[in-house]
Amino acid sequence: MSTFRTAAVVLAAVSAFALSACGPSEDGAADTGSTTPPAGATASGAPSTPAAPPKAPSAASTPPAPSAPSASAPASGPSASATDADYDVFPCSTYDVTFSAHLAEPTTSSYLLKITNKSGKACRALGHPVVTFGDLDGQATQRGEAPGIEDALRLGPGESAYAGLLGGAHDGTGKTVGSIALTMDTESDLEQKPLTASTPGLYVSPTANSVTPWVDNAEDALSL
Repeated sequence: MSTFRTAAVVLAAVSAFALSACGPSEDGAADTGSTTPPAGATASGAPSTPAAPPKAPSAASTPPAPSAPSASAPASGPSASATDADYDVFPCSTYDVTFSAHLAEPTTSSYLLKITNKSGKACRALGHPVVTFGDLDGQATQRGEAPGIEDALRLGPGESAYAGLLGGAHDGTGKTVGSIALTMDTESDLEQKPLTASTPGLYVSPTANSVTPWVDNAEDALSL
């Protein structure tokens, strides 16, 4: 009987302890028996491993620098093989120039002829001037050799060319005229309007008159 009572007492004590463990806490909330893990600890109670700092971009992820143009890329400027800029410089015509004549030597009826490029583009003074004397038939005889078309005098806008005109000495065989007319050698069938200049008292010998090719200065024009 005493053994039974002892067992009953022990059972009652165990039951009381179990009830006190599951009872409400002092603040009235049920105590579940679990606690919040401290900062830096995992749910299992072990400290957590700090997260690794972000890595800097690797060299492989850096965009490549722009590459230089290859040697085979076409150049943006003119090609070194571009043709000479003078390839389109055409012969001067009377539409491109102004004309004047000035007495240089009265005894030989020598005149200095001058043309000036009045156009906005370059042209070439080819060969000899084509000069006629007033109302006389024919044109002045060519004196001296003129350069070929490739070497002909190039006149830029405002530039001038010169030629020397010789009427000839008074030998009694010629005539006197008061003007001359000029057209240009264009090596084409271009129709030109003749340019005229006053030449008072110009004596024209039928056998001694002549005109030089175009040159770039007055001194040479009168000495050829």
